[in-house]
Amino acid sequence: MADKRKYVIPGDVVTTGPFRPEQNVVLVGDKIISTTIGISEIYDDSVKVLSLTAKYLPKIDDLVIGRVISHTSLSWELDINSCYVGFLPAQDVFGRDFSAHADELSSKLKTGDLVAARIANFDRTRDPLVTISDRDLGKIDSGDLVKISPSKVPRLIGKKGSMIQMIEMSTDAAITIGQNGWVVVSCESPEGLLKAKKAIEMVNDKAHIANLTDQVKEMLDKKGES
Repeated sequence: MADKRKYVIPGDVVTTGPFRPEQNVVLVGDKIISTTIGISEIYDDSVKVLSLTAKYLPKIDDLVIGRVISHTSLSWELDINSCYVGFLPAQDVFGRDFSAHADELSSKLKTGDLVAARIANFDRTRDPLVTISDRDLGKIDSGDLVKISPSKVPRLIGKKGSMIQMIEMSTDAAITIGQNGWVVVSCESPEGLLKAKKAIEMVNDKAHIANLTDQVKEMLDKKGES
């Protein structure tokens, strides 16, 4: 198991000695130096830093939640919690008859609106193209946005959806998870909404804990506010 976990920033010496540099670290002489902000972990023979600033790297077919940041006459730009910006073509929303002259983009999506979209195309050389033409995609009209680390999304979903189903069933909330770490939670009951958000934040904070499911279940099973 890892030991000597500590908070590091770029340039910090994590350790010295005969260790193998693995992730977000470089070997300079006999020093292993962090290249990112994160938590260092030293294993038997290797060293890595778990990045705390990890941004989402788009993958084709990923479901993401984006926020409209601007638009041209032909497309919207979406913040997708990445170093890339998502482009949503106007034709995708207005249909084939879209006219840049006649159709006003802000009539459909305004700056600040949240959108559930899918990554349609991406090759790292340019910003990704996103689409909302599938079922269940498009503007998100209600719900609270919770932001977690993209790397924690698999833990939030759980094996075969076990974690997210448990949270939804315990709180009667509807939860949409973007692979980019943005999660929208809707619930008719304020208490259910609060508990669902708390459970999601718990997964984000404690993703490394082995009995996480039990801890989340215990919190959800508590009556009233805790």
